[in-house]
Amino acid sequence: MSISTGLIAIFTKRPIIFKDHFGGVSFQMNMHRREMLKKASALALSATGLPLLDADDFAPKKPTNKLPRWKGFNILDFFNPDPRNKRQNTPEEYLRWIADWGFDFIRVPMAYPYYVDFDRTRPITKEEVYRINVDRVHEVVDLVEKANRCGLHVSLNLHRAPGFCVNAGFEEPYNLWEDPEALEAFTFHWAYWAKVFRHKTQDQISFDLLNEPCWRADMNDQFSKRSAVPKELYRSLIVKGFDVIRMVNPKHRIIADGNNIGNDVIDNIPELDVGQSCRGYAPGLVSHYKAPWVFPRPQDLPAVSWPNVDNGKLQAKAWLREQFAPWIALVEQGGGVHCGECGAWRETPHDVALTWMDDMFSVLTEYGIGFALWEFDGDFGILNSSRKDVQYEDWYGQKLDRRMLALLEKYI
Repeated sequence: MSISTGLIAIFTKRPIIFKDHFGGVSFQMNMHRREMLKKASALALSATGLPLLDADDFAPKKPTNKLPRWKGFNILDFFNPDPRNKRQNTPEEYLRWIADWGFDFIRVPMAYPYYVDFDRTRPITKEEVYRINVDRVHEVVDLVEKANRCGLHVSLNLHRAPGFCVNAGFEEPYNLWEDPEALEAFTFHWAYWAKVFRHKTQDQISFDLLNEPCWRADMNDQFSKRSAVPKELYRSLIVKGFDVIRMVNPKHRIIADGNNIGNDVIDNIPELDVGQSCRGYAPGLVSHYKAPWVFPRPQDLPAVSWPNVDNGKLQAKAWLREQFAPWIALVEQGGGVHCGECGAWRETPHDVALTWMDDMFSVLTEYGIGFALWEFDGDFGILNSSRKDVQYEDWYGQKLDRRMLALLEKYI
């Protein structure tokens, strides 16, 4: 077709006849005038030897997230400090399902007492913090290997580090934010894990230094008031963790959870090649509705909805965008961001949870920020969540929340 033929068709709105030069077959097609204008312009530019341009070439480009847009789940095999109270080891078939459904990521929150040897009839001592149990280490290695075989990236996280955890329930021998000995133990553990996985690539593993750092007035009180760790104090911990890990493998990928329980961007580590992990739990009334470890009197809570109104302010998708604005800004400044935890507990009405999650994932995806649902199998998850308002699908003997899975698949 000549350029003149195309222009005539545009202005006369006549059908155009295309001839197949290979088989001699001709066919007829009507084109919308605007589409034909674009094609005629492209033909004219091509004839003059100029580069072909598209409308997208003139649109402002969104910044690229420095971290991959990983999508997946938290796996809680080593979450409990006492291995006698652990869940089952995650079977490899679970990891295959995760991969087959299109996900590419698991986050593994670990309590360091799980993999050390000490007399569990009494509180752990400072010396026992260093007594690594090799058999427990092999369990971690086995999970990582199984996940990598399935094509999943694994992010190892110290959910409980020597001297600190966002949760109560274990008596520490010191305080990570106040005692140099605790910081030394923290770096020892990360140096150890870096050596164990020294041959792993950035595609296979990353190291999430500390889960949800915060300052707690009383480490043994679950409802103790929490606040942000002083910035320079948290920075010093990140630098030390970064140094010992990169000393083993200069290409290891390192992630730091946002300050103040994962909610605040860390703004004083711009020179470090460290990604940051945010949280997808706002508002807490929706994500942790009636959770007894969050609300001392869950029976007194009002009914929950989404969108929601709190103190006269509408909480909807635009509100979520405001909550994530500092993290979006970090991406725009060239940083790396991933949402390491998100989701709703089993008591949140299912329709409310799904509507809220849909809005949240929409905002995150718009800026290339991936997510890891807390959790895969359990009260927040897509398997065996014990929700009372879900019609579960029998999935190889497990109770699958198909509607929640379908929502997550929408954002893969």
